[in-house]
Amino acid sequence: MAIVNKIREKSGVAVVVIAIALILFIVGGDFVAGSKGGGLFGNSNAVGEINGTTIDFQQFANLVEGQRMQYEASVGRSANEQEQAQIREQVWEKLIFEHVYSEAFEDLGITVSDEELREMVQGPKNIHPFVKQQFSDQNGNFDATTHANFIAAYANNSMPAEQRIMWDNFKRELRDVRKREKYANLLNSSSYITKAEAKAEYYNTTNKASGKYLYVPFYSVADSTVKVSDGEIKSYFSKHKDDFNAYDSRSLVYVTFSLLPTKEDSVALMNDLRELAKGLAAAPDPVAYANENSDIKTPGVREAGDLSPELKSTLASTIEGGLVGPFKEGTAYSIHKFLGTEVDEHYTARASHILFRADSTMTQEQRDEAKKKALEILAQAKSGMDFAFLARQFGSDGTAQQGGDLGSFKNDGTMVKAFEDAIFSFSGTGVLPNLVTTDFGYHIVKVTEPKSNLKYKLATITKELHVGDEGSNLVFQKASELMNSAKSIKDLEEAAKKDNSIVLFNAENVQPGATVVNTLRNARELVQWAYGKDAKVGKVADRVFVLEDNYVVAALKSAADKNDPKAEDFKDLIAARIRNEKKAELITKKLGDGKGSFEEIAKKYGAGALIEEVSEITLQTGMLNSAGFDPVAVGKLFGLKPNTRSKVFTGDSGVFIMENTAKVVAPEIADYSAYKAQIQQRSFGLGGMIGEEILRANAKIEDNRARMF
Repeated sequence: MAIVNKIREKSGVAVVVIAIALILFIVGGDFVAGSKGGGLFGNSNAVGEINGTTIDFQQFANLVEGQRMQYEASVGRSANEQEQAQIREQVWEKLIFEHVYSEAFEDLGITVSDEELREMVQGPKNIHPFVKQQFSDQNGNFDATTHANFIAAYANNSMPAEQRIMWDNFKRELRDVRKREKYANLLNSSSYITKAEAKAEYYNTTNKASGKYLYVPFYSVADSTVKVSDGEIKSYFSKHKDDFNAYDSRSLVYVTFSLLPTKEDSVALMNDLRELAKGLAAAPDPVAYANENSDIKTPGVREAGDLSPELKSTLASTIEGGLVGPFKEGTAYSIHKFLGTEVDEHYTARASHILFRADSTMTQEQRDEAKKKALEILAQAKSGMDFAFLARQFGSDGTAQQGGDLGSFKNDGTMVKAFEDAIFSFSGTGVLPNLVTTDFGYHIVKVTEPKSNLKYKLATITKELHVGDEGSNLVFQKASELMNSAKSIKDLEEAAKKDNSIVLFNAENVQPGATVVNTLRNARELVQWAYGKDAKVGKVADRVFVLEDNYVVAALKSAADKNDPKAEDFKDLIAARIRNEKKAELITKKLGDGKGSFEEIAKKYGAGALIEEVSEITLQTGMLNSAGFDPVAVGKLFGLKPNTRSKVFTGDSGVFIMENTAKVVAPEIADYSAYKAQIQQRSFGLGGMIGEEILRANAKIEDNRARMF
């Protein structure tokens, strides 16, 4: 969602302290923890070890708890499981910073004086961007007056103590941020782009080649026809150990028993809603009554985009004071008392988009190609093709997998101006007739809910449909029976053969910090067991896991240890590589000497052989139609002289015969500075990131959190 977050430009400074607290949530809090020595495996209460410092469980838990309380106070609600996992991760990263990065910065003499920090916070000349961000108006402009008033309130001690503490923490974090910036600048400034590199950049982006080729993709040969033995996998791993990065992971086999409401549960809920409807109708303060009796509290005034089409349609013919519902939304049912409407100063709309990236880091040729493709897909969208399908296939940002949905937004500067103007100047719903151009590229936009400035005043009671004790006990009993009778994965497989209602699921390579296992949410209990000492490979857990509306019986299928990598840990990846090698041999043998026209060879080979052409591609951006980006094949094309053909060779994605039909060689130039700048722009900022990764790699870091949280 990075693009969406950038499109949604900065909003105003409604609550500066909350913004500061959220920054602290991202960069950490004020931590001091751990003790030198001890060792991870010498202390059963250790969460881990960082650069020789043992991180004690209780110390870590206290830091997490303090950070959680601070975060919850800032946002005014309890942290959900995902946010708590993020808090634990941020605490851990902060400890790594203190015990790894800070020590390295000190050795390098990287410091931030009190005077420098004061200038970063107060200015007037060098106020840090993080500070400016917290005091910006809805257009993203720094509000110097609000900033000065805040600094004055801090100086004369007229702000609440809680806000003062948050600001002090923010300043401490800002000092660390500045150290990291200095470290990154030091490494970035030490890099040098040679003339040879700039010259290579020039040729890679301006030399062009055209070609015709025969391509037989690996996927054209069915995997089932190529066998790979365990012995081959072990042999391959022993010869290519350096090709694989060892990591901790667990693979599971499990059975779910879903908790489904019974007819009696539904009847009980409807009876509750009827009684609540009577109370809502008679309540002198309907909104207060609704909030007191609702499982999910909702605002008393809601925008059109927040309501379901069914509810909006019903309200259109409902008199003020009328009750409507119940409406089903997921597993919940809602009733509403309509209290009238009001008009907002801003309009709200909902839209989806398909982004074709074309930003300042790309060449003009690349941007032109992106626009050409965007226009092709726009024509398809306007012809009536499913927009969500096109977004999933062609979208290049985080919204693609959601069908391009951007959600609801206002014409208040939330979106970049060009994007906002295009949407709010459009009436009704549908695909916009033209591309929308922004700094991010070309957008195909579909308005899914028309602009409206109407707001609805509602008192809403929402009740979740829960499974009653009787239904829950029956499902738990069935799960317990399977858990007690099946002691191994083989037992689970046998049970599934006998009972069609038992379905086995596989979860591969579950990471230590995972909170989700396939579709099972809030699955930390299951992950923690998989990484604990009680879990044995091949064995079923001796308890039933309760994960939201599911009872789960699980077994540990395999366990990978980053300190002791085995071929089994990379079995699927190695098998795929060996299988492709065998496919390449089969395809190459069938293609023979590769003589004759491509059409003749393809006809002789049979199904799977493709004949394609490319025109004026470059080494840097060369794409081969069906084969996509295949550097081996592209390199072969550029290595051929015009009107010559290669022998049969194996690329990354299949087997090729390549023919160069034309080549455009860029002329020599005297000045390569523009291409040197191009490389520098592309690599800017990498120095600090790479440097920190090196510091991290050289420090001994043992992370045992997965067994404890």
